Amino acid sequence: MRLGRIPYINCFPVYGAVDRGIVPIDATLVDGVPTALNRMMAEGALDVSVVSAVEYARDSNRYLLLPDLAIASNGPVRSVMLFSHEPAERLAGRRVLISRSSMTSVHLLELLFEHVWKARPDFVPGDAERDTLGRDGDDVAGRLVIGDAALMLQSAEHPLAQSHGAFYRHVYDLGAEWKAWTGLPFVFAVWVAQRTTPVADALALHASLIRSRDWGLAHLDDLSAQAARATGVPVAECRHYFDGLDWRLGLAELEGLTEFFRRLELAGRVPKGKLAFLPAVARS
Repeated sequence: MRLGRIPYINCFPVYGAVDRGIVPIDATLVDGVPTALNRMMAEGALDVSVVSAVEYARDSNRYLLLPDLAIASNGPVRSVMLFSHEPAERLAGRRVLISRSSMTSVHLLELLFEHVWKARPDFVPGDAERDTLGRDGDDVAGRLVIGDAALMLQSAEHPLAQSHGAFYRHVYDLGAEWKAWTGLPFVFAVWVAQRTTPVADALALHASLIRSRDWGLAHLDDLSAQAARATGVPVAECRHYFDGLDWRLGLAELEGLTEFFRRLELAGRVPKGKLAFLPAVARS
């Protein structure tokens, strides 16, 4: 079995007990940014993985959702951010660098520009998280930054923020913007299994991930210290970040997820689909 994992700290609460040997797991872990894991799942190179929510919507007939597992926020997320030199409403026709690392964040940004900010920038795919953040030049008006780099840019004590963060005058948290627009939580990532994966094997992995997630939720202080060592962001800020996330997929998160998919369907960005979950028992 091959199990995908995003190497950002937002996955620490799900994989922390696995990494520590507290929860055994019968699979080979494969690390990759969301778009890389999306591609590997689409190619059949992984059996189970966390993927961008949009990857599930793009090909829902291929996947089964793992129940009660997601990366979601009910308001500010702090790791999916638009940094810009001017207000978002004034970025029509301006070049905005979008991360190649996350399909979901890009689609959410496009919806916000279309329906909330009423502007149509020139979106340019690029390495928005590279170390030279903030040295764009006059031709780039903003950039979508995700993951640990977004946290670093917002931390006053981090060298990246001290050298580049002040370069941007306007900062938008996409989780907060979605909440203000719809009143709903936003689901950035989900865990899925290939429909061809044996159900018993997928269920065993799911059970291990749930056990590890539950351990993580009970040990967020330990994981915050680990996140601080990994990013250079102070422990208190890492804990504040974790407190704003949820790794469960409850009714409110499902409502937010289906609303996002509905808006993408209306925009013609994903085909019409439905949510299908890993069954509790194999069917004969």
